[in-house]
Amino acid sequence: MEIPAGLVKELRDKTGAGMMNCKRALIEANGDVVAAFEYLRKKGLMDTVRKSFRIAADGLIACSTSANRKTASIVEINSETDFVARNEKFQEVASEVAKTALEYDFIDQILKSKFQGSDRTIYEEINLLASVIDENISLRRCKRISAKNGIISTYIHGAIKPGMGKIGVLIGIESNGEFCSNTADELGKKIAMHVAAASPTYLSSEYIPQSVIAKEKEIVIAQAKDNGKPDDIAEKMAEGRVKKFLEENVLLNQIFVIDGKTKIGDFVANFNKERGTKFSISTFEKLVLGESIEKLESNFAEEVKSFIA
Repeated sequence: MEIPAGLVKELRDKTGAGMMNCKRALIEANGDVVAAFEYLRKKGLMDTVRKSFRIAADGLIACSTSANRKTASIVEINSETDFVARNEKFQEVASEVAKTALEYDFIDQILKSKFQGSDRTIYEEINLLASVIDENISLRRCKRISAKNGIISTYIHGAIKPGMGKIGVLIGIESNGEFCSNTADELGKKIAMHVAAASPTYLSSEYIPQSVIAKEKEIVIAQAKDNGKPDDIAEKMAEGRVKKFLEENVLLNQIFVIDGKTKIGDFVANFNKERGTKFSISTFEKLVLGESIEKLESNFAEEVKSFIA
């Protein structure tokens, strides 16, 4: 019988079992999701089901750079424990995922790609690794950036081996003049270390949506008026808040963490003046392992009940 793709996806999302296994189970169960769930249990996939409900907030951030250094990728692949992150096979998979991410912008594209040296997809390789290690393992995030007339510099904080650690940063360095990759990388590494520590949200003020600035001003003005401040004072307070917001969230406006006094924009200008270069920061990306993952216990019984609800 024909099984709708949406039904296969539903079973996959609720069990963590492979796509083909879910489809086969639904065929055997004549499209009955609950019966298909029981089929997966009987075929020994219960461990996979259980693992998919366990929180995976550890693992690795891994990055990869193209041969010409004009493209770089960074991925977060999660496990349940730091112990697994130190497993050589886990690191091999993380490295291969990062290399594959050089070609794609979306997780689904990466998961469907062939795992190097195997007839399995990356999705299947991750599931196989999860079954062998007995932990929930997943590819959570991926980022990719490129440079037209420059290079991408990378930085890994808390590295356990080259290109893998707890925090990863990519920095795009472009040039309007003659280009020296070593000098560009010198600048890029310093900026990347700053980004790892200071966590900017925007590259420059021009990238901030006006709605964000308006909201910051609105909040401060409302607070000031609630405290009885006149309109002109409230407006000045709002201007001060916007200035502080830019200093805290805009990379070029932040104070360089290494010297504690120079704005990043000025640091780049001084670097160019001293070396006779014309570098600029074109873009950046940062991933922090486990960021925003709520480490809550899952109730497996309730998840199973959801099949019947």
